[in-house]
Amino acid sequence: MRDLDAVFAVLARSPFRARFKLNARDLNYLQQKGMAVVLNHAEDFVRDRLAPAVIANEGKQTPMRGHPVFVAQHATACCCRGCLQQWHAIPQGRTLTLEEQAYIVVVLERWLQTYIPR
Repeated sequence: MRDLDAVFAVLARSPFRARFKLNARDLNYLQQKGMAVVLNHAEDFVRDRLAPAVIANEGKQTPMRGHPVFVAQHATACCCRGCLQQWHAIPQGRTLTLEEQAYIVVVLERWLQTYIPR
């Protein structure tokens, strides 16, 4: 796991990662449900789709759209175990620890917070 400021600085330089934005439907969902509910969904998605040591559809387990968390996962390279290894130094081939799962949710929250008015 890496320092979040460093990770976000590198992500910002990736044309692929930088192109991900919440569309109006996802933004409305985030505003209607609230950050707490969306982060609960994120915890579930991470636990079910990323945490197992072996994932049958590795590299394709996260849809590109349909939920704000899915968009955030692609924007932050938390979409598959390969990206987690490359961008966040979280190794493949073993079950994610609870600490690693919590780190991923924090990364997703930081990206989603950019859509919350201050």
